[in-house]
Amino acid sequence: MIDIGVNLTNSRFDKDRDSVIARAKCAEITAMLVTGTNIAESHKASTLCQKYPNYLFCTAGVHPHDADNVTSDYLEQLRALASNNEVKAIGECGLDFNRNFSKPAQQEKVFTEQLVLASELGLPVFLHQRDAFDKWMNILSPFLNDLPFAISHCFTGSESELKQCLENDVYIGITGWICDVKRGQGLRDIVRHIPLDKLLIETDAPYLTPKNIKPRPKSSRNEPSYLPYIVNVLSECMSVSESAIIEHSTNNAKLVFGLPQ
Repeated sequence: MIDIGVNLTNSRFDKDRDSVIARAKCAEITAMLVTGTNIAESHKASTLCQKYPNYLFCTAGVHPHDADNVTSDYLEQLRALASNNEVKAIGECGLDFNRNFSKPAQQEKVFTEQLVLASELGLPVFLHQRDAFDKWMNILSPFLNDLPFAISHCFTGSESELKQCLENDVYIGITGWICDVKRGQGLRDIVRHIPLDKLLIETDAPYLTPKNIKPRPKSSRNEPSYLPYIVNVLSECMSVSESAIIEHSTNNAKLVFGLPQ
């Protein structure tokens, strides 16, 4: 299994990060993508990956929450980061109109600039979207022919939004959201529409701890070793074997992020 979205630089992992990675290996996680959410975190992600070559890889980008805080040279810094072998995508980038931690217009500007950069570099984009689908798709669509791949990270949208993503060849990342019967029922109802060749799996740790872990872990912190719980629910909802989900999502991750075969 490959976890395509882990916030391993998050401070909640500071005390036992190496142990978390060791547990992931024991859970048969064969590679992980560490998420870059701003310039500082992207640098941290790159440095961490260098400690675990050919096991940890990362993205480099600016999350919409951080769009108001970019410096005048942030694109040059992302370009420099992207020259490192461990950096496999630009992102996490996109739009988040749910809480508007950054002004919508600035979010749109920074998102567009990162799409331009990814197109120039020939890198995939690792995408965030919340309560902004129509604007997000309108901005993204003109770039899709110039991008090698686009990944909708932590997809939680509607059936219509899912089908629009798939029609545009966007890969779909599914997290532990699907393990929450209350919040995730809508997602559980529509994942059957995801072709296996467009499916990716991720924990988004330390967030979105799967609700189907029994017994419940003492800590609310999610970690990559819990990825099999997401596979279990996906298997049930898609009426596909766990082994098929693991095989296809692993092959997809290797293809999309250019990981070692």
